[in-house]
Amino acid sequence: MTDEKNFETSLKELEKIVETLENGSMPLEDALKAFEKGVGLARHCSSLLDQAEKRVKILNSSGSEEFLEENPQSEN
Repeated sequence: MTDEKNFETSLKELEKIVETLENGSMPLEDALKAFEKGVGLARHCSSLLDQAEKRVKILNSSGSEEFLEENPQSEN
C-alpha cells in the first residue's frame, strides 16, 4: 500500500495522523489503527530517504563526473 506513494504524499498523510492523534479525541481502537498506519508510513518515508541518501553518495563519489557526462539532465 505505502510502497506506491511518494515521499511527499506519505509525509503529508503521516502529519495528518500525528495531528489527529495529538488531538486526543479519537476512540482507543481507532487511535491504535491510526498509529499502526503511521508507523508504516514513517518506515516508508525512512526507506525513501535512505534510497535518496544512497543516490546522493553515488553522485558525490569519484565516479560522479562520469555519471553527469552520461546523464546531463541530472545536473539540474
